[in-house]
Amino acid sequence: MECLIGIQFKDYILLAADMNVAHSIIMMKHDEEKIYKLGSKLAMAVSGEPGDTTQFAEYIAKNLQLYKMRNEYELSPAAASSFIRRNMAESLRSRTPYYVNLMIGGYDDTNGPELYYADYLATLVKVPFAAHGYGGFFSMSVIDRYYQENMSVEEGYELMKKCVKEVQKRLIVNMPNFQVNCISKDGLKSMEPITAEKLAAVTV
Repeated sequence: MECLIGIQFKDYILLAADMNVAHSIIMMKHDEEKIYKLGSKLAMAVSGEPGDTTQFAEYIAKNLQLYKMRNEYELSPAAASSFIRRNMAESLRSRTPYYVNLMIGGYDDTNGPELYYADYLATLVKVPFAAHGYGGFFSMSVIDRYYQENMSVEEGYELMKKCVKEVQKRLIVNMPNFQVNCISKDGLKSMEPITAEKLAAVTV
C-alpha cells in the first residue's frame, strides 16, 4: 500500500515516494519523508514495514557516512548499491530480516546518473525507470508512453506528476502527497511535493 517511483534521465534522476504512514486500517500521517540522503549525490527511497524502513535506512546512511570519514571519499552509486544489497542479503538469512523495498539513485562523475531497484529479497538491478508498490501497475504504463531520456528537469517533473495523478485516479488507496527529489551533478535537491490539490490541471 505504498508507492516509490524512480526515473533516470540523461543528466539527472527523479525519485518520488508517497508520504503516507498507516497502521492496519488507520492512517497515521500524510507527511512522512521516505527519501533518505546517503551522500552529496546519492539518495535512497524506502517502503515497507515502518520500523524496518527507518532502522535500515538510518543504518545504511550512517555507515556510508562513516566510510566517507575514514577514506575521505564517498562510495559511487554502484558500490553503495552493492553494500546495501549485501546488508539486505545478510538480514534475510538472519532471525530478524528487514522487510524493506528500495530505490537507489545517484550521480557518478564518470558514468553519470544511475538508478537501482532493490527489494526485500535482496534483488538488485540497474534500471532506467522502476516503481514499487501497487502504484507501479499504473505509473509504469505512463512512463512507458511518455518517457524520453533527454527530457529537461521541468519535463521530467511533469512526467512524474502524470504518474502520480494516474496512481491517485486509479488506485483505491488514498495517496494524496508525494515527496520528490532530483539528483544531478549539482547534488541532491528537494523539489516541490506533488499533492492532489496541485494536480487538478494535469492531464494524462
